[in-house]
Amino acid sequence: MATLTYLTTTQFDFGSISRLPAEMKKAGITKPFIATDKGLTSIGLVDKITAVLDEGMAVSVFDETPGNPTEEAVLAAFDQYSQEGCDGVIALGGGSSMDLGKAVALLAKSGGPLAQYDPLAKGGRLIKSVAPLIAVPTTSGTGSEVSIGFVVILNDGRKVTFASPHFIPKAAICDPELTLGLPAGMTAATGMDAITHCIEAFLVPAANPPADGVALDGLWRGWRNLPKAVKDGSDRDARWEMMMCSTEGALAFIKGLGAVHALSHAVGRIKRLNLHHGTLNAIFLPAVLRFNQSVCEEKYSRLRQAMGLEPDADLADAITAMNREIDIPSGLRALGVEDGDIPDIITYALQDLAAFTNPRKATAEDYEALIKQSL
Repeated sequence: MATLTYLTTTQFDFGSISRLPAEMKKAGITKPFIATDKGLTSIGLVDKITAVLDEGMAVSVFDETPGNPTEEAVLAAFDQYSQEGCDGVIALGGGSSMDLGKAVALLAKSGGPLAQYDPLAKGGRLIKSVAPLIAVPTTSGTGSEVSIGFVVILNDGRKVTFASPHFIPKAAICDPELTLGLPAGMTAATGMDAITHCIEAFLVPAANPPADGVALDGLWRGWRNLPKAVKDGSDRDARWEMMMCSTEGALAFIKGLGAVHALSHAVGRIKRLNLHHGTLNAIFLPAVLRFNQSVCEEKYSRLRQAMGLEPDADLADAITAMNREIDIPSGLRALGVEDGDIPDIITYALQDLAAFTNPRKATAEDYEALIKQSL
């Protein structure tokens, strides 16, 4: 079993869920609030987690997390947290549950409204503290269990990325066993989320060689193992490697992200569609790679090495081929995005935190072209 101390301590391996009680004790959590979703309740995974806790421990379970966390859901969860006298959060699930859990932990110690903590509004300095949080991922994609951020759709319609070292969980329990039942489609979408994190973080211009090394290692693992995990969800080696890819992707994006995420966040806020973030990343990634190529030639060479491609391979074509192999939808139109959505997507992409760390500055016209190329 590996114990990784980087941004936080990560207990990583099959069976590591057994370490949850010890990590809760270290964090001072005696009455946990479990932020999760209906799907994990229905398949018995929540029961599996509570079974490892100390006998007789009072537990509050909130399983109403939506696919794209909203401020409305966060406030409902926080109300339950407060009424039941909880003193810490266990975020169990994919990125949505972890994002919601982080938001609840923030409100528990710093108060609302959430909008005051928007980093683009200089709100991060208003954070006093957060309730202790332990993250237990059940997908291999977001990496939120080790990241400094979370994303919530606010009541005003903005999909905001909140970022602060305060949001790093006290501990992460990364047990690939919890991903063995993940369907092929969700494995593909979350896996491409992780791969996109590795690629975009590596391309961010900020100098951070350790983060770059972590990103390339995560990409090396994910690129080789994602098709295996999609084809055979019980492949334990592939599941281990994909969870490590996911964790490393988030460790790397301490540097920031880029235009792929700016666009995915902008589309992800469209309520009528409720689209999966990882699927959107996969669809936007080829167009953004072509857009960034002129300023990233040296880094593209290193990406090709990590992916095992030929020195002159086209990265965008390689991503498109991977998407096809693992059955990612062919484009935005297949997901219900319409021409009338484009102006709003551009507006929100330009305002997104990830837009500011893309290696090549994108204008409104650039974003329009990227969207149309991805339709």
